[in-house]
Amino acid sequence: MSATDLRSILADPEHSGAYFIDVRDTESMAQAGEALDYAVLRVDLAGCNDKADLMQRFAAAGQFPDWFGGNWDALADALADLSWRPASGYLLLVEHADGWRAAHGECFDTLLDILNETAFRWAGNHTAFWALLPFPAELLAALED
Repeated sequence: MSATDLRSILADPEHSGAYFIDVRDTESMAQAGEALDYAVLRVDLAGCNDKADLMQRFAAAGQFPDWFGGNWDALADALADLSWRPASGYLLLVEHADGWRAAHGECFDTLLDILNETAFRWAGNHTAFWALLPFPAELLAALED
């Protein structure tokens, strides 16, 4: 897919949400988001041990304010606000999420729900919010089964 095609897709808030992508597409997605002047936030979950660690990583990547409470509700509130990170759109790259999913399946599902609900809320304001989860190709194929 060309860079123009990626930008065209990412520019449409009606289709934004949480999506699994091939890990090989991570950098091209980040570049497309930057070309659209989106805030590109990278959350690296490599070695993430627990929910508290997950919250800290999201807070650091998003430069969340001091009021961030470090729980699911606070994560949903912070992602739905982002007033301290004004941008024409948002692109989260939640990297190495495959390990988190394998170790914390129920929490992973909760995170996906929050990311999708956040995208829906932003789309209501005509603002794109993409949460992309790069997975190795072989794991993507397993997700499709």
